[in-house]
Amino acid sequence: MLGSESMTTRPLTLRPPSLRPLGVVALAGLTALAGQPTTAQPRYADGTPSPAACEALGFSPARQRENYGRPLAGYVQRPAPTYAPSPAVIPPLPLPPVERRIQEPAPPPPAPPPPPSAKSSVSELVVSGSRQAVQPSIRYPSQRPVQDTERYPSAQANPIHQTAQEPVSTFSTDVDTAAYTNVRRFLHDGVRPPTDAVRVEELVNYFDYGYARPVDRATPFRAYVALAPSPWSRQRQILHIGLQGYGVGRAEQPPLNLVFLIDTSGSMSPEDRLPLARKSLNLLIDQLRPQDRVAMVAYAGSAGAVLAPTDGRQKLKMRCALEALGAGGSTAGGQGLALAYALARENFDPKAVNRVILLTDGDFNVGVSDPSKLKDFVTDKRKGGVYLSVYGFGRGNYNDTMMQALAQNGNGTAAYIDGLQEARKLFREDFVKSLFPIADDVKVQVEFNPALVSEYRLIGYETRMLAREDFNNDQVDAGEVGAGASVTALYEITPVGAAASVDPLRYGRRAPPAASAPAGELAYLKIRYKLPGQGQSHLISRPITRADAAPSLSAAPEPTRWAVAVAGFGQKLRRDPRVADGFGWNDIVQLAQTGRGADPFGERAEFVQLVRAAQDARGANED
Repeated sequence: MLGSESMTTRPLTLRPPSLRPLGVVALAGLTALAGQPTTAQPRYADGTPSPAACEALGFSPARQRENYGRPLAGYVQRPAPTYAPSPAVIPPLPLPPVERRIQEPAPPPPAPPPPPSAKSSVSELVVSGSRQAVQPSIRYPSQRPVQDTERYPSAQANPIHQTAQEPVSTFSTDVDTAAYTNVRRFLHDGVRPPTDAVRVEELVNYFDYGYARPVDRATPFRAYVALAPSPWSRQRQILHIGLQGYGVGRAEQPPLNLVFLIDTSGSMSPEDRLPLARKSLNLLIDQLRPQDRVAMVAYAGSAGAVLAPTDGRQKLKMRCALEALGAGGSTAGGQGLALAYALARENFDPKAVNRVILLTDGDFNVGVSDPSKLKDFVTDKRKGGVYLSVYGFGRGNYNDTMMQALAQNGNGTAAYIDGLQEARKLFREDFVKSLFPIADDVKVQVEFNPALVSEYRLIGYETRMLAREDFNNDQVDAGEVGAGASVTALYEITPVGAAASVDPLRYGRRAPPAASAPAGELAYLKIRYKLPGQGQSHLISRPITRADAAPSLSAAPEPTRWAVAVAGFGQKLRRDPRVADGFGWNDIVQLAQTGRGADPFGERAEFVQLVRAAQDARGANED
């Protein structure tokens, strides 16, 4: 595990696999600048999770090795929470007592991974201070993904709509970023991702656009609008809509009641799964305050509580609980969810942020594993005030379909962690955005003026579309937005008079004259949201006019140029037929270079390299 404090190194002593403690992260493979094998012993402000320190707190790797599969000293001895899931959603689960450990016997630990390069080692060791520039992200030894076992939601690209027949577009906001880092993982392996793995809106929303911030928490959003010519379709234009959320200062942040739900099944044993999950959670633990509380649940063949609710002053105890986890057995994800929600509910605080944080590769294969049933289950828990965020790991059997279903219905975010750099971004820099909501059920609706816009299509958001009547229905769930987060969406529109995608109807109704709408008004934007804990929504609206348009893409604001470049990249990866063949990878690079801006963390520079990697990568189904 790596922390945010200074690090020391010492020579590594390898033990035979049969003698190595189960569940302890082996840092073999890191190399120092001189190229000699070393291991980094983490040092934290709250103490180092050494064997002696953890033994004093009741978490002993040696004891775990001797008693694996039986109750361990150091696990909390108290009755299991009273809980009965709805039979219509998930059949009642025989929840184990809180002190019970995972029942599957652990297999022998895998052999240490081959050492990465010295460059990667240096990146792993430099963790103190503020966020570093991307170097690029830390990557684990490459292996070809087994794509036919990875599962992604199947969604056709949004169609082109004729404004005269369907003038209104409605969708739920999305601040997830899982697709971007998963696409990055594929391209780092030299393979273009499967089409369904690319959700264009998640690529676009990975970046901070520097929108102007709202000044009043009572109105937590400020809209950004820009219009510019499309670079891949002549005579069409790109409508850029951005929502910037209100930023909550540390003194305003409510307490946290978190339950870490950690997949410890056998599929989580590789270095880029459970060991990386431990390191990631340690970064989150760094951010905790005394008023925050954390409990931990682990699940494999069955589920058990690893740590009772513990306040933020006892970070070392949390770190020792993480160190004690080992991977082995099958995946009883449904049972783990039930126990995690039970713990969150038992310690529920209406003034706190009550959230389950799931870390998994999504491979639920024991008990209830049907995404539709699990979706209903987390929906029921969301209504009770406990939200769910999902963080994915690994490759080969990665189940994105499962994680999207859970996060979207649990009012949380879905992210994919491909290395420690991404963990730093999520659990350090974006910690507030991820955990402190400022608005629930955020919906966007755009009504286009048929006198000026003949056609439109929403780029991305295929899994987030809503019916027109859903916009005003406060019972319809939509996306959650965290403090300081932003939402970006792009439409491609066809102005009246430009070549349309369909022939005009011989007997159809023509568009009304321009005088039927305010002069120069292309569309009308509406945003509906609920403040946390409230049941009634609020409305923000504004017209979109010719005054929002730039004469050329090069003259458009920098955020718009960057967003259009990222959207073009996503559509090219999806092989979208609406993007002309003449718009190539080099065009994306050139457009992105004009919108890079200051780029203090190197994320935009890394994106440019990903575009170049996509140009050279082989297809997802090629040998």
